[in-house]
Amino acid sequence: MATKKQRKKSMKIRILGSGTSTGVPEIGCTCPVCTSTDPRDHRLRTSALVEINETRLLMDCGPDFRQQVLPLPFEKLDAVLITHDHYDHVSGLDDLRPFSRLSEIPIYVRPNVAEQLRIRMPYCFVDHTYPGAPKIFLNEIHAYQPFTVNDIEIVPLLVMHGKAKIFGYRIDKLGYITDMLSMPDESYELLKGVDVLIINALRIEPHPTHQNLEEAIEAARRIGAKKTYFIHMSHHIGLHAEVENILPQNMHLAWDGLVID
Repeated sequence: MATKKQRKKSMKIRILGSGTSTGVPEIGCTCPVCTSTDPRDHRLRTSALVEINETRLLMDCGPDFRQQVLPLPFEKLDAVLITHDHYDHVSGLDDLRPFSRLSEIPIYVRPNVAEQLRIRMPYCFVDHTYPGAPKIFLNEIHAYQPFTVNDIEIVPLLVMHGKAKIFGYRIDKLGYITDMLSMPDESYELLKGVDVLIINALRIEPHPTHQNLEEAIEAARRIGAKKTYFIHMSHHIGLHAEVENILPQNMHLAWDGLVID
C-alpha cells in the first residue's frame, strides 16, 4: 500500500466561470451569443476550483461566486489564489463566510492587491472583526517565489494585464493565466511541461489589455501544454459551437461547469 508521500497526485479542475467582466449574456445585448440557447454560451465571471487530493484551491472569487458554488457539495476551501484586484476577480470574497466556518481561509495576493483589499474590505482585515465577518486573512506573495498550501507547491507567475502587473499560477502540471496581454520570458519558461493550460482569450478583435483569440493560440503554442482551455471570454468571441470547430488540435473553449481530470 502506498504511503502519503508515495501516493500519486490526483487533480481535478472545475471551471466555475469562463466569462469576462460583464458576463455573458451581457445586460441589454441581443447579439447571437447573448441570445444563444447553448448553455456553453452562458458565461459567469472567470473563476475555477482546483482539487489536488484533499486540497481545494479557489482561483479568484468574483461577483458570481455564490451562484457558482451553490450547486456543488459544501466542502472546505484550503486557499484562494487571487490574480489581481479587479472587481470581477475579488468582489465575491465576502461570500466566503460559510466556508470560513469550517476553517480560516488564507487569501494569497500580490502586496499591492493586499493593500487594495484592506481599503475596500476593512471589516475583514482588522484585528477585531465584527461577529459574522468572514474569517479570511491575507498572505502576500511575490512573483517566482514558490509557496505551499498543505503539500502543494504553487509558483506565482508575472503576467502583464496591459501595463498592470498581475499574477498567473503554476500548480503542479497546471498553468492558470487570466487577463493576460503579454508575459515575460521567465513566466513562459516556468510554464513549460504543464499538461493543462487555462488561459484567457477575450474576443476575435485585438484589445489593449487582454489577448484576443489569435494571440492566445500563439501563447498556447509557445507553452506547448497537452491540452489548452480558453477562458475570460466575452460575447465577441462568437458562438461556442462555431469557434470550437476552428481551433487547433488540443485547444478548446472552456465553459461553465467543465470538469478537467
